[in-house]
Amino acid sequence: MKVLLYSKEGKKKQEVVLNPEIYGVRINDRLLELVRNAYSGNLRKGTVDTKTRGEVRGGGKKPWKQKGTGRARHGSTRSPIWVGGGTVFGPHQRDYTVNLSKTIRNLALRVMLSKRAGEKNLILLEAVKFETPKTKEFAAIAKSLPVLKKRALYVVKEATPNLKRASRNMRERIEVKTAAEFTAYDVMQREKLVIDEAAVELIETRLAVTAKEKSHEA
Repeated sequence: MKVLLYSKEGKKKQEVVLNPEIYGVRINDRLLELVRNAYSGNLRKGTVDTKTRGEVRGGGKKPWKQKGTGRARHGSTRSPIWVGGGTVFGPHQRDYTVNLSKTIRNLALRVMLSKRAGEKNLILLEAVKFETPKTKEFAAIAKSLPVLKKRALYVVKEATPNLKRASRNMRERIEVKTAAEFTAYDVMQREKLVIDEAAVELIETRLAVTAKEKSHEA
């Protein structure tokens, strides 16, 4: 698997051969769907709640006697058919967390890296050191690369304070993540992927394929 290495001025420097065990694995759409749903569920708060008729305040007294009034029988003003009554089949607090094993998380990330590489949506950027926390400096580099018209993920070896501040105003367009923390879900959310040249080795170390993971891929 070959990808282009760009300079910070946007010039193509050379083609780099990437590890096929990380950037050239078979695309597993079912796995990606499961992982996407899991990460999305983990982002949900699950704090919404409605009250049933047993939880609504009041309604202990029968509104009128059972017979002789000509009106329908009612036992409580907290019935769901009354204004201010309880809610039937409403949502309640719940935990949407899904725990994924490290093997599955790593495999999904390798699949997404392979997918972006296969789509020609992955490029390498030479190691850039931000001397100042200026958005102008970060924007100039982003503008020089073929990613500005698309939402991109920029994976770096280390997110320095200057880089964090320089990229903060552009995070809707280009999100910055470190090689140690970015996930398959982060890659899914962005159409383009830019990897700092210095982060490649760290990614390979993190996603080193074990015998157990090879059996999962098979």
